[in-house]
Parts: sequence; structure tokens; C-alpha cells
Amino acid sequence: MKSDLDGVAIRVRGLIKKYGDVTALDGVSFDVGRGEVFAFVGPNGAGKTTTVEILECLREPTAGEASVLGFSVKDRQGKKEIRRRVGVLPQDFNTFDLLTVRENIEFFASMYGVKVNPDELIELVKLEDKRNALYKHLSGGLQKRLGIAISLVNDPEVVFLDEPTTGLDPRARRDVWDIIEMLREEGKTVFLTTHYMEEAERLADEAAIINYGRVVAKASPDELIKQHGGSRTLVVRGGGQEVYNLLYPTLPEVAMGSNGDVLVTLENKRDLTDVALALSGEKTEFEELIIKRPTMEDVFLNLTGKKIVEGELL
Repeated sequence: MKSDLDGVAIRVRGLIKKYGDVTALDGVSFDVGRGEVFAFVGPNGAGKTTTVEILECLREPTAGEASVLGFSVKDRQGKKEIRRRVGVLPQDFNTFDLLTVRENIEFFASMYGVKVNPDELIELVKLEDKRNALYKHLSGGLQKRLGIAISLVNDPEVVFLDEPTTGLDPRARRDVWDIIEMLREEGKTVFLTTHYMEEAERLADEAAIINYGRVVAKASPDELIKQHGGSRTLVVRGGGQEVYNLLYPTLPEVAMGSNGDVLVTLENKRDLTDVALALSGEKTEFEELIIKRPTMEDVFLNLTGKKIVEGELL
């Protein structure tokens, strides 16, 4: 059964998933707007993949409601429509080693019973010079690009990308980011799971932070940073003990950082003025002044008290 959800591609309300005595999802709720990149952010084991698999109709929820494009994940006909209208790149994506890039795309198109121009998808993910290369000869980043192309063979309205850049080097990661931004330009709704805070900050129109099966915050990255990121920090690069001793008595939060840097928490504009006056009135030596704004990493730390390093909580 389809419900009227104007402007909403995905709606989740009170979603619960239990595996025996373990609660993987504990009342998860959020909306995803049509045509936006939505980042579902959290560490490994937080419940990201479980949520995605429910939305892809691969798992049944224990309780709660969820719909994709207005179709319920609990309804038999709804599941059929969802599967027809979405594209999926699973976290552990793999395909046929001995088929070429072009042959893999053609194979999956035949599985959907649709006709596609493989070359158009190959060009979209920038694999033109690898179209005849075997899958097993592609690097990890190129394999992920092919996976995204395969997820688009049915021209889906919603694309689920589960940790698409895990294990990639920085260059390959940014190549995938470029493709995700192109999908948004084409009007696709992209549901992106990630534990990379920089990725969410760069790509997402809206982001939800999930930890231990609960959504702890949801907004645009800028709004999350504004609400939960904390204050800006002035870094006096190479200031050393002399600058620290000068600033410590007059400013509320001054700390010694690594390599002789002095870190000053800026609660307001007056703090910045006080630092400038203090440094200009003394013969102090330092390399440069840098103002660092809070990031999504600060947001996660302030909300949970922990950091994510390579997907794990620390």
C-alpha cells in the first residue's frame, strides 16, 4: 500500500530491531527528503546497516514503521515496488571476477530485465579506460565505482550506498564523492551510511547521527555543528610556553597543544580581540594564527563523549 508522502522519499518511525536479547535498533525515527543526500553517520555496530537492510526489504523490523517512496516495507506489494525502484551498493559489494566492467553492467541489467546503455553508466562513474578490464584487475576504488554503476542499472529513484568509501585511499574516496554529488544533481535521493565525519560534512544535505541503535541528532551538517560542535579554537602555531604564559592569565580556556602550539577557545569575538592585543603588545615569537571551526567530529564527540577511529568507538 502506498501513502501520500509529498516531498519525502523515506520515512522511519519508531523502528525497532531485535536479535534475541540484543536490540540493534531502539526506536529509530527520521525522514529523508526527495532529491537529497542523506548521511546516516555512526560507528561500526551502531545500527546503520540494519536500518538500510530493513529499508531495502532484506530484513523484517521487530516493531515500528518504515516506508520508501510511500511504500511500506511490511507490505508484500510495497516490497515489490521498493525493490524495483531502488538501487543498492552493499558494504561488502563484490561481483564477477572474470567479467569485464561492461559485461558486469550488462549482466545486472539483464537481471532487472531492463535495457541500458552500459557506456553511459561507465562514463558517469569515469571508467571509460577500464570498460574492457576484468573486475579482478580493478583497484578497490575502481571496484566501488563499478558497484555504483551497477546500482544504477534500473534508473532508481533512491540509491542506498552502504559505507561506499571504507578502505579507500583519499584520492579514490574523493572520486566516489564526486559521483555522489553527480547523483544529487540528477535528482536521485542518496542514502549514504558512513563512519567518516568529513564525508558526511562534505556531502550531506541532512545527516542523522546514530549510536547504539538510537538517533541522537538530525539536521544539516552546518546546523549540527552550530548546535553541538562547540566553540572555535585559535591556534597560535609555534607559540610555546612563552605565549601560553602570556595568554593564560587573561583568557578563560588556554591549553598547550602538540609541537609547541597554544590553543585558545574562542567563546566570543572579544576573546579574539584580547589575544590580538596581548600578542601585539609583547615581543613574542610564533609562526602563524589559525582559527579552527568545529567539525562533525566535534559534534559526535560532544554528543557521545567518544571519537570514531576507523569505524570503531574510542
